[in-house]
Amino acid sequence: MSTLDLNQRVSRELGELLRYWREVRGVSQLDLSLDAGLSQRQISFIESGRSVPGRQTLLNIAQSLDVPLCERNVLLLSAGYAPMYSEAAWNAQEMSLVTGAARRVLQQHEPFPAIVMDRYWNVLMTNRAAPDFFNCFVDMAARAGPRNILHLIFDPRGLRPHLANWDAVAHSLIQRVQRESVGHVVDLQTKQLLDALLSYPGVRPEWRSKGMAGSASTLPMVPMAFINDGGVLNYFSMITTVGTPLAVAAQELRIECMFPADDATEARHIALLDAARDLAR
Repeated sequence: MSTLDLNQRVSRELGELLRYWREVRGVSQLDLSLDAGLSQRQISFIESGRSVPGRQTLLNIAQSLDVPLCERNVLLLSAGYAPMYSEAAWNAQEMSLVTGAARRVLQQHEPFPAIVMDRYWNVLMTNRAAPDFFNCFVDMAARAGPRNILHLIFDPRGLRPHLANWDAVAHSLIQRVQRESVGHVVDLQTKQLLDALLSYPGVRPEWRSKGMAGSASTLPMVPMAFINDGGVLNYFSMITTVGTPLAVAAQELRIECMFPADDATEARHIALLDAARDLAR
């Protein structure tokens, strides 16, 4: 293949990728040009394969389109540039500052459950309270890894029978999987996860549609009511992400923390964990 043919192929692949992301975001060439500080003519030339932008210009376009970091690497490669964002595993040495900070968050959240998850809700790290709490309802040791918090909640043999508001929780979580997917794009593995959740008995297909105003799926947190000893423990969970990540794994980390929703739940939660830990000794 000649150098000219190779350059034409590179330009065409890059143009197709940028057009894809612009259509995913639902913005016109004019809107993108204004946001990225380029002319509409430049955007048109890139998408048609007539020109290849400079590295920084390409990164500015990717930032304007909120392209996930792993996909920004693909854009850079398609334009003939080296990838910029590390794709090291979440527990690699170069991620130690991020994982160390996450571990600190987990510890500081004791005695309430806190979990670090990847983009597909697989559990990577927990504080001590998380398994101690979930073991009050489910034998966690009997569940095969990697443990996935969504399957734990949707599985009839998991936490599902112990949630007084399971329908609302399940509906809200399906909405969150779609809304909080990295780059707000439902990739193949996320789609497979959603399909698996929808295959559980009692899950309604319409939950995948946009939630109705005022439903649990529109709240900024997930209220969860656990049935225990004839009473109900009320919690809500919130998710933290890493700000301005420079590594793919950092962008995909999620820290989920459960909080007691009232003073009575807080007191009963502490008593429940104390009793469970005394029994385990």
